[in-house]
Amino acid sequence: MRKRGARKTVVSGSLAYDRIMAFAGRFGEHILPDQLHILNVAFEAAQLRHEFGGCAGNIAYNLALLGDQPLMLASAGSDFAAYRKRIEQLGLDTSLISELSDQLTAQAYIITDLDDNQITAFHPGAMDHAHRHKLPGNMGGALGLISPNGRQAMLEHARQMRQAGLPFIFDPGQGLPKFSGAELRDLTRMSNWVAVNSYEAELLLRKTGWSHDALCSETSAFIVTEGAQGARIHHSGTCEHIPAARARKVVDPTGCGDAFRAGLAYGIARGWSWRNTGRLAALLGAIKAESAGTQNHHFERAQLQARFKENYGYEIDLGGGIDAGLPEHPGAG
Repeated sequence: MRKRGARKTVVSGSLAYDRIMAFAGRFGEHILPDQLHILNVAFEAAQLRHEFGGCAGNIAYNLALLGDQPLMLASAGSDFAAYRKRIEQLGLDTSLISELSDQLTAQAYIITDLDDNQITAFHPGAMDHAHRHKLPGNMGGALGLISPNGRQAMLEHARQMRQAGLPFIFDPGQGLPKFSGAELRDLTRMSNWVAVNSYEAELLLRKTGWSHDALCSETSAFIVTEGAQGARIHHSGTCEHIPAARARKVVDPTGCGDAFRAGLAYGIARGWSWRNTGRLAALLGAIKAESAGTQNHHFERAQLQARFKENYGYEIDLGGGIDAGLPEHPGAG
């Protein structure tokens, strides 16, 4: 059990409704390459799923499965009632979620064909106004996470976490192209840890103009996920390779990155070694891949510990609350 008043992880990011459709054909058979300038196509989707999503929601969901009680610093719209009910059923606090009556919650409409090609339309809605809600100065968080959100919110929430002395992970994700090289350099320097996938890592280096070594010198750890190849955590002049965990069946990779980030936050907040932190994160990503949607997977703590040993050959203790005294360079052990 966690102690009353225990410090929590604060996740700045998006909340969204995902509308996911399946097209029983191939887009390429219906799109004429020489007619793209007058494109007008419609795809009939026999399957439609309504899912809860958004980076803050997905990360918080995974932390809740681990037994934490994260706070979401996010904005939602006038249609938020169903999502609010879900969050409350998870036992999570909604006090840092602002509800805007003149906006809709962010919406993603995704259609996938038989070859797993996707066409997505995204309406940011309330997400673009998330900067209106500021991080309370006295909320006493243990760890922060800046994940994809409205551009201004990512900048301002990062500054607020820095000013509050709240160490945080910078996870630019799909929001990375929104920022200039100078802004990305500032965000990296303000953060304590940077987490990206391999494509985002290359884009980050190009936009900042930094070499790989220069970027690593600006952060306590540079975490790069590499899909089926696992992940690499660059810290203290070394590189920790994290082997990928085995998914029993890959159903839907959407949201695996958010599950991975939750594992990072869980381990960092407890001062774990990067070896254990990265492996827990990889396992959460694999478990997420086994179910459709970003918030439909479940596990009990004993099951998670058993699968950790199954994948990595040793046991891990998932117990313990968030450490009130984070080390300056966690994961050094």
